[in-house]
Amino acid sequence: MLWSLIKILAFVAVVAALTFGASYLMELSGGAEITVAGFEVTLSPLEMTIGFLLLVLLLWITLGILGFLLALLRWINDDETAIKRYFTRNRERKGFDALSEGMMALASGEGQLALAKATLANRYLDRPDLTNVMVAQAAELAGDRKKAEATYKLLLQDEKTRFVGVRGLLKQKLEDGDSVTALRLAEKAFQLKPKNVEAQDLLLRLQAESHDWAGARSTLSSKLRLGTLPREVHKRRDAILALSEASEILSDESTIESREAAIEANKLSPDLIPAAAMAARSYVKNGNPKYAVRVLKKAWSALPHPDLAATFAEIEPEETPRARLSRFETLTKVRPEHSETRMLLAELLIAAEDFPAARRALGDLITTEPTSRNLTLMAAIARGEGAPEAEVRGWLTKALTASRGPQWVCDVCGTVHANWGPVCTNCHGFDTLSWKTPKTAEYAMPGGTDMLPLLVGSPSEARSDNIPGEPEIIPPDRND
Repeated sequence: MLWSLIKILAFVAVVAALTFGASYLMELSGGAEITVAGFEVTLSPLEMTIGFLLLVLLLWITLGILGFLLALLRWINDDETAIKRYFTRNRERKGFDALSEGMMALASGEGQLALAKATLANRYLDRPDLTNVMVAQAAELAGDRKKAEATYKLLLQDEKTRFVGVRGLLKQKLEDGDSVTALRLAEKAFQLKPKNVEAQDLLLRLQAESHDWAGARSTLSSKLRLGTLPREVHKRRDAILALSEASEILSDESTIESREAAIEANKLSPDLIPAAAMAARSYVKNGNPKYAVRVLKKAWSALPHPDLAATFAEIEPEETPRARLSRFETLTKVRPEHSETRMLLAELLIAAEDFPAARRALGDLITTEPTSRNLTLMAAIARGEGAPEAEVRGWLTKALTASRGPQWVCDVCGTVHANWGPVCTNCHGFDTLSWKTPKTAEYAMPGGTDMLPLLVGSPSEARSDNIPGEPEIIPPDRND
């Protein structure tokens, strides 16, 4: 209503101004005399003004007629759209101006303005492939999800804009948490544009999250074939998918298939710790402990890890501490300077009740790289050497507040995971988990890295009711 009032007031003001101007010109004295071939014409100021305006109008009409004649000539010369363009060029100009202003508003984050300009451009231009894309994006920016969804569905009808429509709907389904529909849309997007890296990665991620390991491996092979993935990266990620497939097969108790898949994963990427551990267990179940030792030794040389040590212990579960210490030389002689190797050797020596040697094995780790694990080992050593209870509790107190040490950490978002997985549970990144010390303190304990696993038995037995998250320290029996 206010806008209508403003328009009425503006109209009244224009009429008043014209009336005042005409009255002023009529009251002016003088004028102009025009003589042409003996014919004289005297014009008053008002008549001169009206004549000038008529002359401008005549010139504009003349230019319009000339433009139409040129369009007619082009049409005669087989330019079939020349006349149509002549009559619609003004609308096109307005439409493209609105489109340009809408794009600027979209880039500036002004959703409502962008939507208004996009709607105006859509009205002037007969180019839905241009205007609908901007309408959908502007509607999303303005928070109008229904309009955005309806426009994306319109884009599906045109082959040129179908991928944009699928991508827009896919994004909405991901935001809504509808992973089933999102997966179907991702497959369609990949089918439309297989070389699009975003479509490839999104499909791979959704397939991994839905445990479609065969489909994910097929997508990964397509990335390699299309040249969007280096061969070495493909080998590792294919190993991750094979390992994930093996883990599910194992959970279904299909042991033969699981063994084959686990071994395949280890062959594809020997440094992948979970694959090495699973492959070694498969060899042990199949009666080939030598192959298991070979796999674990190779993986240990790449990166010493508690899961590898725990798997190595499973090869001979009933051996004595001294026999275990001797057999574990296969691992402890590989990368002896690594902190994991030194802590493993200390655990074995504690189990064998050689506490001075265990202290020497730890060395300066408790000062250079203090962690809950090596500080707890020091508590076990102190108790084994008969140190006062206060000293033992002092080490345990330090262990409670110390860093947990290396864990499975996402390289993208930094989330700490209790166990390794192919996909980060927080940012959904594929193959982003690395075994490293997190930048910030976390309390997630890796399931395979319970402290003192070799000293107290299996990881599930290494929990204490008194100290949550810490192992039970079993002192040796001095009377034995």
